[in-house]
Amino acid sequence: MNFVAGIAGAAIILFARFITAVRAVWQGIEPVQRQRVYFANHVSHGDFILLWTVLPDRMRRRTRPVAGADYWLKSPLRRFIGRDVFNAVLIDRNRESRTDDPIAQMAEALDSGASLIVFPEGTRNETDARLLPFKSGIYHLAKARPEVDLVPVWIDNLNRVMPKGEFVPVPLICTVTFGAPLHVGADEAKDAFIARAEQALLALSPDTRSNTQ
Repeated sequence: MNFVAGIAGAAIILFARFITAVRAVWQGIEPVQRQRVYFANHVSHGDFILLWTVLPDRMRRRTRPVAGADYWLKSPLRRFIGRDVFNAVLIDRNRESRTDDPIAQMAEALDSGASLIVFPEGTRNETDARLLPFKSGIYHLAKARPEVDLVPVWIDNLNRVMPKGEFVPVPLICTVTFGAPLHVGADEAKDAFIARAEQALLALSPDTRSNTQ
C-alpha cells in the first residue's frame, strides 16, 4: 500500500504542477528542514495539495495537512488519498459527535515530528472578502506548542483554476507565497494574536503587496 500511495502522490504532484505551473515564493523565510505549522487562506479543496506540492521533497515527506474527516472519509478513494497518500490529520468538525479534541490531535502530530498545514478560516471562502475571520484553533495550537514556527502562506489563483461548479481544471499559473514565521507572545491575548496572524497572511496577498509597492 505504501508503494501505491507513493505512486499516487507523485502523480498528484505532476498533475498539480502541469495544470497550475505553481511556483513557491519564500518571502522572509527559507525552505529549510524545520518543524512548522503552515497556515493558509482557503478557497478550494485543492489548497493543501498545492501547498504540499511546492515543498521540497525532504520537507513534504514530514508535512501533514489537517482536514475534515467528513470530506476525506466519504468514499474509499478519498479515504485512500487522505489517509495513505497525504497522511492527513483528520478532524471531526462536528462538535456534537467528535470524541477527540482537534488541538490535541494536532499537538500529537507535532510531537511525533510532523509539520502541519492548517486553514484557520475553518471552511472554504466563497465570498468576495479576501479572508474569513479566523477560528480560535490556531491560537490554542500556538499556545500548546509555542516553540513551533507558525508560517503564513498565501495561495493565489487556485480558485480560478477550479471555479465553483466546474469539474474540468482551467490551466492557470498559481503562486504559493510563504511569509516570516510567527510565535504567540507569553501574555498575548487570543484576539490580539488572531488579528496579528490574519494581518500577516493578508500582507502576502498580491493586492496588498501591489498597494505597498
